[in-house]
Amino acid sequence: MLQKMIIKDKIYGSHLITEPVLIDLLKAKSVLRLKKISQFGIPDEYYPIKNFSRYDHSLGVMILIKALGGSTEEQVAGLLHDISHSAFSHVIDWVVSETYNESLDETYQDNQHKDLVTSGEIKVILQKHHYHPERIADYHNFKLLERDIPNLCADRVDYALREFPVNLAKSLFKNLVNFNNKIVFADEKSALTFATNFLKLQNEHWGGFEAVSRFKLFSGVLKLAILEGTIKFSDFLKDDQYVIRKLLKTKNPEILAVLEILKNKKLPLSRKSEIIHKKFRYTDPEFQNKGKVQNLSLVNLKFKKFLEKQRTANQKGIKVPVFRINQ
Repeated sequence: MLQKMIIKDKIYGSHLITEPVLIDLLKAKSVLRLKKISQFGIPDEYYPIKNFSRYDHSLGVMILIKALGGSTEEQVAGLLHDISHSAFSHVIDWVVSETYNESLDETYQDNQHKDLVTSGEIKVILQKHHYHPERIADYHNFKLLERDIPNLCADRVDYALREFPVNLAKSLFKNLVNFNNKIVFADEKSALTFATNFLKLQNEHWGGFEAVSRFKLFSGVLKLAILEGTIKFSDFLKDDQYVIRKLLKTKNPEILAVLEILKNKKLPLSRKSEIIHKKFRYTDPEFQNKGKVQNLSLVNLKFKKFLEKQRTANQKGIKVPVFRINQ
């Protein structure tokens, strides 16, 4: 009997899934666990912007690859690309790091990825359907899924589109093209719209005051909770709310005080502050032009100047408040 699932996505529309390997993976506990992992790293109660989950993003990446004509194998890799994310996503990089600047490479999850894909239930499902776990685990095999900054890839496109206004995201999606197994835009206008809105997210969200300050404060809470034994590092293999429940059982007033501060939609000012340099995220999309593809910055000098201006601004860092916990 043929199994099927209909996936409805706010950006990509409805898609029929009939591939047995995808259906089995979508039922796997380790994939479903991603529904309880916040994409932005910090759960909604401590963050000013409503989250979507790592599951939403992973499903979106899979559908985007499918819509662009990617193979079932690449769809599998897309669905699993975030399988190793711990509770609080990239906050974990701040927990394990001693530095808070652009050298913080945010690779903790990537370093765990191969082990998660090549063991346990994921390995069993992949081998059942004659896929090679080691190959699926290697991003370099899949050019629609992952390419280096500043190029477009399904991962980078999906997490950005999910923060764009829905109508804009839908419009940009319709102008994406699979050109020789890489994602490009059909025209310069779409490439420019995506790139400038991506930079807006970098400035106002990912590299902005609220996000950077909350990552610093929340990672400080987690470090202190580990030191005092309220949580264990292995707890991060669970999910966000599992760890939050344990944090709230602490008797440490510093931890509880900072969690209360984080409930504010706008962080209050502090007498003390420090400068943190956040990773600069940007894209320089390729687009079709007379049968060839070109990077936006090579033909649009206005965008090139704007990009460099934003890069320079990012290098100045963000002044974040220091409250009770100060690493």
